[in-house]
Amino acid sequence: MKFPKSHHYHVYVVALDDRVWNSVKFRRCNPNYVMGQPFVYVGMTGLDPDVRFDKHKAGIQANRFVTDYGVQLLPQLYERFNPMPYKEAQAMEIELALALQAKGYGVWQG
Repeated sequence: MKFPKSHHYHVYVVALDDRVWNSVKFRRCNPNYVMGQPFVYVGMTGLDPDVRFDKHKAGIQANRFVTDYGVQLLPQLYERFNPMPYKEAQAMEIELALALQAKGYGVWQG
């Protein structure tokens, strides 16, 4: 399927290691976390999500939680939305983060 050139933005979700819960900052932002649910980072990018994840892990324009605790991408949570225009990706990043938090996930949003 061919998409317009403007549709090259992606949302993505990274599984975070359980040790992220030791971060007071992370815990404070997830007061409704349900024990046993996953910890994730939700972001958006103009790159392929695999490339963006590798950059996080290498410390390039990286979020600290992904650099320190990122385990793997969770494409089952985001692939169906991609690709999309920039404004849609911005909105989808927020919507996806809120939807996962509503399910009890521990979420950090880019």
